[in-house]
Amino acid sequence: MILPIRAFGDSVLRKVGKDIDKNYPDLQELIDNMFETMYSANGIGLAAPQIGLDIRLFIVDVSPLAEDEDYEDIKDELAEFKKVFINARILEESGEEWKFNEGCLSIPDVREDVKRKSTIIIEYYDENFVKHTETFSDIRARVIQHEYDHIEGILFTDHLSALKKKLVKGKLVKISQGDVSIGYKMRFPK
Repeated sequence: MILPIRAFGDSVLRKVGKDIDKNYPDLQELIDNMFETMYSANGIGLAAPQIGLDIRLFIVDVSPLAEDEDYEDIKDELAEFKKVFINARILEESGEEWKFNEGCLSIPDVREDVKRKSTIIIEYYDENFVKHTETFSDIRARVIQHEYDHIEGILFTDHLSALKKKLVKGKLVKISQGDVSIGYKMRFPK
């Protein structure tokens, strides 16, 4: 089922997610619905707060990036990178900070350069509640950091300079009011 994506201004996007356990109601159905929702919006990541749930769950599938010539050297890794992250905790961020033009399904039509560290170590449970501690670099680390921010109540626009925040403020107000043209289901703040 395709779920509506919460728009900028919805209070759930500012909540720190709660841990869940393997008995979370209809967890596999929720994960399936999140993937279906993400694909319908042409996204490569989606966090539970974006569909109105303040829990520590997010998904990523960066396989569409495998076709991008910018990632030719890692295209095989990207083609198979589809993961579920439950109760994730980033243990370490390291390496050089690098800028990348980010966007977000909850903030349509806004894209800005964001600096993030190049490598992360993250601890999480997969959809079968098997615990993992893994290191990720490159665009995979970036997508994970973006989605991880969502379960911490942080949006990519929070990383912008004061000047950039002023420049996008008008667009953010319009999004929160539903004054945006999008090709997927959204729910706007009342």
